[in-house]
Amino acid sequence: MDCAECGQRPRLQYTTWRKVATLEGMLRLKVSIGRCENPACAHYHRPRHPVEEGHVVLPHYEYGLDVLAFIGQRRYREQATAKQLHAALEQRAVRISQRNVQYRLERYDELVALSVRESPERRVRLETQGRLILAIDGLQPDVGHEVLWVIREVLSGEVLLARSLLSSRQADLVALLREAIAGVKAPVVGVISDGQQSIGNAVAEAFPGVPHQLCQFHYWKQAVGPAWEADRHAKKELKKRVRAIRPLGRAVSEREDEEAQVVQGDCAAVRGALSDEGQAPLEPGGLRLHERLEQIEASLQRAKKKGGLPKPLQRLHGILERALTATAAYWPPLAALFQCIHEAVDLLENPEQRPAAEVRARYARWVHDFAKRLKTPVGETIRHWGQHFVKITQSYWSGLFHTDDVDGLPRTNNDLEHLFGSLRHQERRITGHKVASPSLVVRGAVRVLAAVITWANPLTPRQLGEVDPVAWREERRQLGKLREARLQQRHFRQHPDTYLAALEARLLKLDLPP
Repeated sequence: MDCAECGQRPRLQYTTWRKVATLEGMLRLKVSIGRCENPACAHYHRPRHPVEEGHVVLPHYEYGLDVLAFIGQRRYREQATAKQLHAALEQRAVRISQRNVQYRLERYDELVALSVRESPERRVRLETQGRLILAIDGLQPDVGHEVLWVIREVLSGEVLLARSLLSSRQADLVALLREAIAGVKAPVVGVISDGQQSIGNAVAEAFPGVPHQLCQFHYWKQAVGPAWEADRHAKKELKKRVRAIRPLGRAVSEREDEEAQVVQGDCAAVRGALSDEGQAPLEPGGLRLHERLEQIEASLQRAKKKGGLPKPLQRLHGILERALTATAAYWPPLAALFQCIHEAVDLLENPEQRPAAEVRARYARWVHDFAKRLKTPVGETIRHWGQHFVKITQSYWSGLFHTDDVDGLPRTNNDLEHLFGSLRHQERRITGHKVASPSLVVRGAVRVLAAVITWANPLTPRQLGEVDPVAWREERRQLGKLREARLQQRHFRQHPDTYLAALEARLLKLDLPP
């Protein structure tokens, strides 16, 4: 192989041997080391390893790339733990410690991420589709720590970039957006995100004039937030008064006669209604629970008029009747507000595919009429919730309607949210922790890409070996800086006096001016 710097063929200097553990057994590689003999070359007399060696094993590592590929694919496609991966490798006669399995997984993440970023095939795919629509969102499992920002191309579904940042400043996000499309000639025709102001400013600076759609799911979630909380409170009060049905079900659980089965059926209906939490933000669980308990109470009332009720059902009917009466004041205003909200949803979803200008005009008229209704005695009970809805609508107004003009621009950013959910779910299954581990953010720049690529189309060992070693070492250095920052924070929490004393000692060694 000719020298990459000057083009001259290096001179063979010596031969060495390497032992490499692979899935097929131990390999003994004969490695011929050359050196460039051109004094004018920047690589003059530097050792040069053959390219074929890099297709088998990483520099200074004793496990082959096929072992790394095996670990990565089993982790992301089968959610295997480090213990399970260790056992699987032991079955294949690969001698490796459990801790080393985790280290090899980290190397796999780095190689996959770099392979994807540097892939010319991806650039060609993006340019062939002719345009780009970007989705951007951040994940922050630990408040006060780094935010994992992910930029995804909507039309192709490819993750363009993942990066952990200490802040969400406009300048940082502008650099992130520009880096995500660096080298791709296709124009950006739309962006989708939540309503965070720094994202909006960054998009306007990075892509002037490009439509920036704000996620309608986040809009509804913020707009009906106080009403949703009121519904949750009302549901809690209603559930509190219905819990007394539990002894009724237990009292007849051992009986098998017809009466006992009817009682159990009604108790099961109530328990089924209690377990339905609704679906945020537009299907409140309290209103749904109230409606279903009313249906059960009305059914018992009809049966009572026709032929009477056995004593257990009389008690159940009394419990429901008292619970519904005690909470009756909560439901009319909530029902009135959510009825109005569903009218707004129908307008904004635009099933007739009207142009954005027409949708904007119709929605503006509806919001105006709704605001006027709040000033009348009829709207007095929902005035607080309605005013909040109008305020949030005004803040989101400029970004609600671009989806109706730009083909392919989604109404919500839920696909990227689902990606975050899949990553968190996988972390919980693997680690057993209830929340995502800090490493998801610390190593998120490579882990997100590795997971997405492995789910869809895992790379071969040879593809892993085509990564530039210099870029790989730089990636490891950057990830090491984030990890070191987390370690310092943990050391301070565990031993604050020792940590501060060490910093003071280092400070005294500095050559400071008087």
